[in-house]
Amino acid sequence: MEEKKGGLLAGIYSRTIKTTDAAKKVRPLTKKISQQAHEAAAEGRPIAYCFIMSLHDEIIRAMDITPIWTENYAAITAVKRQGERFISSAQGEGFPRNLCTYCTIQEGFDVMRHQLGMMPPDAPDGGMERPTMMLGTGMMICDPRYKSYQTAQRYNDVPVHVHGLLWPAADANLAEVQDYYVKYIVEELRDLVDFLEKQTGRKMDWDRLNEIIDLANKTYQVWYDAYQLRKAIPAPMPTEDAMSTMVPGYFWMGTQEAFDFYQDLYNEVKYRVDNRIGVIPDEKYRILWAAGLPPWFALAILNYFESLGAVFPIEITYHPPPPVEIPSHAKHPLERLAWRFFRQWTQRNEEAQRRSGDPMVEWMLEMIEDYKIDGVLAHRATTCRTIHVGQIHQLNVLRDYVDLPMLILESDICDVSAFDEAGTKDRIDTFVETLEVYKKRKQ
Repeated sequence: MEEKKGGLLAGIYSRTIKTTDAAKKVRPLTKKISQQAHEAAAEGRPIAYCFIMSLHDEIIRAMDITPIWTENYAAITAVKRQGERFISSAQGEGFPRNLCTYCTIQEGFDVMRHQLGMMPPDAPDGGMERPTMMLGTGMMICDPRYKSYQTAQRYNDVPVHVHGLLWPAADANLAEVQDYYVKYIVEELRDLVDFLEKQTGRKMDWDRLNEIIDLANKTYQVWYDAYQLRKAIPAPMPTEDAMSTMVPGYFWMGTQEAFDFYQDLYNEVKYRVDNRIGVIPDEKYRILWAAGLPPWFALAILNYFESLGAVFPIEITYHPPPPVEIPSHAKHPLERLAWRFFRQWTQRNEEAQRRSGDPMVEWMLEMIEDYKIDGVLAHRATTCRTIHVGQIHQLNVLRDYVDLPMLILESDICDVSAFDEAGTKDRIDTFVETLEVYKKRKQ
């Protein structure tokens, strides 16, 4: 306990203290993403800029395309306090500072690499290699995924492909619309495969893609099962660890490496549960990270909560997608991907129709009950409008069903200048005091 609290006395930008061994092993995997891209560039193999959660994973693995996950790289620069120079580089080209800083860091990096004619000096992990193609996604969750890579063509003269991924509104009759949406997704993925075949000069190996999907589905299952163990009291694994352990699932999916990582994570968390090993010695309050991307440069705020007796046993952000049943008639790998996507994104729609009207609120209510939550926190990142729109409304709806203290912290995902350390710590102190009042009142 004293180690965690003492580590924050030098400032909230201190290095985040992890609990699990698995979380401490993630950094080499993020380095390996860049290393594989450097090797692919040296050997003249295809490289793609990619966004996570876009159904690229298994397809590019089957096509032997090396991914550069630009959002991940932006987060790494933020953790290493290097995001500002790339944000400033983008500003110099006319990109507003209030755009998604995942994208402004990527654009600023591309600008700098283009202007220098070489890799920016001292870039984390050797920098991002110039892609041979860029794969965007038109989807409800994030509009920069549609436009960012198109803009990046100013500095990377390579082709861009954008495919659509859509799911119905919460009040839709799923039985009536599911075939339409699945058909649409399959058609979009076929266009993606056609594009990749043209760029690589190779045909898709459909049997290999099916095998990779099988491995990915097994990986999703063991990842999900490991997180279910986190319902235990005391909490065996905190949210700051999950912000690392999400890496194999979102950047290595469809690989044996990802499956082995989550099998090891499951075993470690189960051991901690069986032996009642908690994140902190004296767990007083359990808080749900309910919404919002994290401030990558200041994840130590979660350690600060722990110094006050509060732990985050679970989070919605970067939580593993739940395993879903794929209809037996879906044999083609693109159909399997489409059904999995559709059912993962609509799994709480019918519950929402019966109660709150909002699938996200239903998920929060489920976690509050399952993980014995005492309070709710949302992080509002100023430059990520799409994901964070509706947070206040969702928390207001949530209050109709639970009587819990709720807190919204505001900063950004990568822009350190948006963070108020002293104000944040004051708000955390007040929130934890409120948790104590609520707990005594309930007792």
